Amino acid sequence: MMLREEISKFIKESIKTLQKEKKLPEFEVPEILVEQPREKSHGDCSINIALQIAKIAKKKPIEIADLITQSLNDSITQSLFNKVKTAKPGFINFFLSEEYLQNQVKEILKQKNKFGDLKIGKKEKINVEFISANPTGPLTLGNGRGGFGGDVLSNVLEKAGYKVIREYYINDVGNQVKMLGHSVIGDEQAVYKGKYIEDLQKRVKGDNPEKVGEKSARIILKEMVKPSVKKMGIKFDKWFSEKSLYKFSVINLILNKKDVDRIIKMMKVKDLIYDKDDAVWFKSTELGDDKDRVLIKKNNEKTYLVSDMLYLKNKFDRKFNKLIFFWGADHYGYINRIKAAAEALGYKKEQINIIILQLVTLFEKGKKVRMAKRTGFIDLDELVDKVGLDVARFFFLARSLDTHFNFDMNLAKEQSQKNPVYYVQYAYARICSILRKNPKSKIQISNQIQNPNVKLLTHSAELNLIKQLIRFPEIIEDTARDYQVQRVPQYALDLADSFHRCYENCQVISEDKELTKARLTLVSATKVVLKNTLDLMGISAPEKM
Repeated sequence: MMLREEISKFIKESIKTLQKEKKLPEFEVPEILVEQPREKSHGDCSINIALQIAKIAKKKPIEIADLITQSLNDSITQSLFNKVKTAKPGFINFFLSEEYLQNQVKEILKQKNKFGDLKIGKKEKINVEFISANPTGPLTLGNGRGGFGGDVLSNVLEKAGYKVIREYYINDVGNQVKMLGHSVIGDEQAVYKGKYIEDLQKRVKGDNPEKVGEKSARIILKEMVKPSVKKMGIKFDKWFSEKSLYKFSVINLILNKKDVDRIIKMMKVKDLIYDKDDAVWFKSTELGDDKDRVLIKKNNEKTYLVSDMLYLKNKFDRKFNKLIFFWGADHYGYINRIKAAAEALGYKKEQINIIILQLVTLFEKGKKVRMAKRTGFIDLDELVDKVGLDVARFFFLARSLDTHFNFDMNLAKEQSQKNPVYYVQYAYARICSILRKNPKSKIQISNQIQNPNVKLLTHSAELNLIKQLIRFPEIIEDTARDYQVQRVPQYALDLADSFHRCYENCQVISEDKELTKARLTLVSATKVVLKNTLDLMGISAPEKM
């Protein structure tokens, strides 16, 4: 059980006891939010439940806090808390005991790579669709941001107990493929440029932009996109072709009529469509969109929204409980539209989660580097080759995906503690170095120290390190709930920093055999958690640097 779960349990039991004693009225206890105070003087954990229930309890928050605190101090296990104190206007602050922290070191070593595994997902199926770049050119830095973000979120969700399917949606039908064809042909409607277009012009011949575009898109997918995805360290469970939603006719591709008719019929029954200007419209405004959308044009051509509906239905037919999409900033206006479509199909909007990716700007030597698919650009492969996969992953993950990100090429190439990736990996390498050494005392160093006396771990730097270690399951839970993947690299930095500080203040190997064994146990536990964190990010854990 996570620490905050234990605290929540104690609080609920305390309130029930106070209710039985008639010191508090009967009411349903709301969700208890356990936070980590910024000020150390406010304890290791803090809750504001007294403020939440003050009105219903008809007491001042500080009075309620005092009642709960007294109840806890009378009954709570001293092995968990050293003390519990109230603070105005009604906070309850918890100070963890040394005994509790010391025991967590052994627990981490017991669980090893399973430390942080949660069951909150309950094996629910989640489809995470990311990258999904049009097969019209090499992957860009923006694709890299969504790619790494989607992959790491998938890792976190799996760690939290969900069944995750990683999916890439191949937009291999439509205007963008036709524009690729014009670009390869080299006519006045060409929009894409660059060496890859010049290479395609030597391989793909013809004057039909649709056919040239389709053939070129297949080459780009096979020879550019998929190799880039492999270089990124990503393995998709499903490559879904948009073309699979269509069927071939004599002259072109058309959406499967039976599937379209089924959707139109469903929406007619719900009174969600109407005819206007010889077109079929979707009443999407009734479901939260800013305006109604055309489904079928007057020439009987189906819009992209129809194929999107078919794709949504296809996903839900595969029994996914939740769908997560990673979209570029230019798709922000499409969010309400797709959620309205899902609701029209009979699904809940809450089952659709869309993460919008803001732009990435590359800087080298203080100057902005051009990145535009249509005018020639530095692509993702080139960036990974220059800075390495570990650095690329960490840098892209370090900032919230919904904020603009400036990628500093010079810092990325830096091999010093200024580089956050180097700083974290150096902590792991230092741990491995310590565990490889054989001290003069001839204590066998391994991940399983025999009978360590963890009660000797009393230095503030040691206790602070343990506090960081036990945060790991909470990092998993929080990220699985709000999808803020930047929390993981930040945690890695916090953990590495706590370890480096502990190393500087507490000599691991000394003449004191028992203290050495205890500290080696702490170092081993840190190795476990740091390795688990790096694995979540898809970043290597070097044993030597």
